[in-house]
Amino acid sequence: MAIVDVVMPKMGESIMEATVLKWHKKPGDTVKMDETLLDIATDKVDSEVPSTAAGVITELLCNENDVIPVGAVIARIDAGGAATAPAAPVATPAAAPVQAAPVMAAQPAAPVAVADNGSRFYSPLVLNIASKEGIGMAELERIPGTGNEGRVTKKDILAYVANRSAAPAQPAPQPVAAPAPQAPVAAPALQPAAAPAVISGNVEIIEMDRMRRLIADHMVRSKATSPHVTSFTEADVTNIVKWRDKMKGSFQKKYGEKITFTPIFFEAIVNCIRKYPMINASVDGYNVIVKKDINIGMATALPSGNLIVPVIKNAETKNLLGLTKDVNAMANAARNNKLKADDTQGGTFTVTNVGTFGSLMGTPIINQPQVAILALGAIKKRPMVLETEDGDVIAIRHMMYLSMSYDHRTVDGSLGASFLTAVAKELEAFDPNRDI
Repeated sequence: MAIVDVVMPKMGESIMEATVLKWHKKPGDTVKMDETLLDIATDKVDSEVPSTAAGVITELLCNENDVIPVGAVIARIDAGGAATAPAAPVATPAAAPVQAAPVMAAQPAAPVAVADNGSRFYSPLVLNIASKEGIGMAELERIPGTGNEGRVTKKDILAYVANRSAAPAQPAPQPVAAPAPQAPVAAPALQPAAAPAVISGNVEIIEMDRMRRLIADHMVRSKATSPHVTSFTEADVTNIVKWRDKMKGSFQKKYGEKITFTPIFFEAIVNCIRKYPMINASVDGYNVIVKKDINIGMATALPSGNLIVPVIKNAETKNLLGLTKDVNAMANAARNNKLKADDTQGGTFTVTNVGTFGSLMGTPIINQPQVAILALGAIKKRPMVLETEDGDVIAIRHMMYLSMSYDHRTVDGSLGASFLTAVAKELEAFDPNRDI
């Protein structure tokens, strides 16, 4: 009997663990090579894990909602195909109450904890245990973590709970001895738990899904980390609109790709980042890390309504066709839940198209650890005053508002406004006679 170990795959350079969302097979089932074995979730994306061998499942070594480190054995397959007696999945005593806890009363407090320490990530399993045991986020922040980058693992929080139960008198003096600033932090964590009791009227309470929780944490951390400033300008994109209308049919016929406005805008943004490289940076303490590669993140709406930001890597090396192919590929992968963890990492500057949903402009939140994010508004026809050799005239033009939020720790108003104005001028200077 040839037994093959299935291990938790490495989903990206910075991904050290993943949460098991769903098993598609059980012990005794037959599985084919590359057939989906389970779904996993990282703090970036959800992914399907294919089987690395064909045969019969003999063991599942972890349960749904377990957080497993990369490289750990999660299942065993009899590659010889012999149908052996299936072994029951491993179940720890703590796993059952964690999975059975449908109420996440303490979950809304997660953004508070992340605001205190933006580098610390809590897995859904750890948050479930904290909720079940009545551990607020201020208390969770004080638990020492043995996981990657000091993360609190399941073992850490279970050990803490055991010690907490064995010595119930110890937590009581902590609020008295704790520094004064921590008291206001702990108080909001208790309010969401009591909120359902006072809600009245015709309402529906919807628990956030895993991705929405991650988005919420990320947004709160960004606002707590970066002093946001937003600048606005507008651009006359009439030449771009007319060129695309004229060329989109022949472009698709020649290259087999639909050309949208996005790659055209990306091309202009990349050209301006070359002129203003401090926009393409991140902050580490009192150091500014200027990125030589230009990796453009494109905020993309998922069918669920959530947003994800796949990244166009090395955009500075690509022409309009290359950008078009990458944009289309990433958008299709996002819509079909086929993004890989690496597809959402390494961004150095983000663009969000709020105009897709009809908004004229927006005040976007910076995608940490970047220092700027650009929002593209809806393209609208408006009467504009044009200066000509024969005097001023009023003409109907295709106009678009641009807004950019930036981290005022390193990007001041002069740099932010200059870059944004440069992008607008680059768009307005688009050659309407450009060949494909």
